[in-house]
Amino acid sequence: MTDALKRLSDEGVAIWLDDLSRKRITSGNLAELIDQSHVVGVTTNPSIFQKAISSGEGYEQQLADLAARKVTVDEAIRMITTADVRDAADILRPVFEATDGQDGRVSIEVDPRLAHDTVATVAEAKQLAWLVDRPNTLIKIPATKAGLPAIAEVIGKGISVNVTLIFSLERYRAVMDAYLTGLEKAKAAGQDLSLIHSVASFFVSRVDSEIDKRLDALGTDEAKALRGKAALANARLAYQAYEEVFSSDRWAALEKAGANKQRPLWASTGVKDPAYKDTLYVDDLVAPNTVNTMPEATLEATADHGRITGDTVRGTYEQAKAELDAIAKLGISYDEVVQLLEDEGVDKFEQSWNDLLKSTEAELKRLAPEA
Repeated sequence: MTDALKRLSDEGVAIWLDDLSRKRITSGNLAELIDQSHVVGVTTNPSIFQKAISSGEGYEQQLADLAARKVTVDEAIRMITTADVRDAADILRPVFEATDGQDGRVSIEVDPRLAHDTVATVAEAKQLAWLVDRPNTLIKIPATKAGLPAIAEVIGKGISVNVTLIFSLERYRAVMDAYLTGLEKAKAAGQDLSLIHSVASFFVSRVDSEIDKRLDALGTDEAKALRGKAALANARLAYQAYEEVFSSDRWAALEKAGANKQRPLWASTGVKDPAYKDTLYVDDLVAPNTVNTMPEATLEATADHGRITGDTVRGTYEQAKAELDAIAKLGISYDEVVQLLEDEGVDKFEQSWNDLLKSTEAELKRLAPEA
């Protein structure tokens, strides 16, 4: 079942699971995926936690204890989510040690309501790192304009970061710049750069969803021929930008001081259009030193019928640029699409967080001891 997953790993793609729940931890399922499916990391986000905690499975006792202590709903959510991340990090600790800190990591996101507040994001990142208290944690910070200086600040403090919600090539370059700025700050402060790691989560499927919708509205043969091209082209050009930045003189000086490259991470790799093969954003985004974080359905599909044929990114840059240019010539604005997707991404996570607040508050009330 896992030959395709092994081939993917052998090509330099780290397989991370884009999901976490207490049931997955306590049932042994996460350990099994690590053992049998080449999973070497876990990502979470507010939507994942909302789904997990709202299911109720495995959280009743902790919720009852929190209710007895009369904690606020915000504190309750932080206690619950950091407990899951801590336990998952412990399960992944052997992978972390075997890969010298590159993999074996679990990501946890800052409160999405802080996405446009730099100072609060930095404070929250420090708090999360302290709460989880595991070296193999990544703190997720969204790549909003306010997030960029927060990324540099947090990296400068020696905290490893997963930069999330990247949709545009311009913003991705700004993210890499923020990472290098953070490393320079860390170096000046005497931090050990070899202990700082980062990934940049470049979102894939949502780009096709939005651009395909606009191509369908045009309805021409030319437009139809470009369906399903935008997301891969965008991601492949992101990898080209990664190769440029991490072969620069600025990077060479940091690498000499022990710094690690910030790996591109392909996120949102579950296929949303049933017309496309369900392993599209895995098979066609194979490149060295990348991460693909997959929902379980995509992981299983790849294990079952993924076609891993080697590097499918390098050597495609001219074609990728031509495809994005062709879409632009049809009057579809790249800048408008990527800004819309970022705004929607922040809103979606904030809505999930608000839903989680409401459902958790209801549980705390239900479980509160009678006066």
